[in-house]
Amino acid sequence: MPTYVIGSFLVYCVINAFTPGPGNLLALNTVTNYGWTKGRPLFIGIFSGYLAVQLICCLIVYGIGTMAPGLMNILKYVGAAYILWLAVHIAFSKLEPEDTQSSASFLKGFLLQFVNVKIYMFGITALTGYITDYSTSFLILLFFELVIVAMGILATSCWIGLGVVIQRFYVRHFRVINVILALTLLECIYSMLV
Repeated sequence: MPTYVIGSFLVYCVINAFTPGPGNLLALNTVTNYGWTKGRPLFIGIFSGYLAVQLICCLIVYGIGTMAPGLMNILKYVGAAYILWLAVHIAFSKLEPEDTQSSASFLKGFLLQFVNVKIYMFGITALTGYITDYSTSFLILLFFELVIVAMGILATSCWIGLGVVIQRFYVRHFRVINVILALTLLECIYSMLV
């Protein structure tokens, strides 16, 4: 595999992983609302779900390529509906006193990734666009999906870190920040459906 192909693959991964998406925005919103400790189960859920989805993408590209277009089309609309619900929830959420906040759940973070069409498209596009011309070996595809997972975890961790840094600012300006986050999620839906 030529070096420029690997370089292009990595650039694509960095850009795709670090742009705002449902997982990154939910992580940012959760850490600013609940803090690191209460948000940790959700973050672990996001990371675990991301790994599971990328393994599914590897299997799709490896063996079930003919089923992917129909499956992706259905998931696109399910994902858009969930992201819309998430945007509305974030936009209209209220800042609760510390003692009444419930912690974010592992399941919420994990399940978000299964309806997050962006990461399905990311995984499948990265493999079919850069790797399958040179190898369709399951182990090679798996290796590159694990690179994608590492990039995704790094990116989401950066968004979590940003949330920790701005937590006090967020408490003072939560309504404006939540509306901006919700509008960004609406843009994710628009770019997904257009």
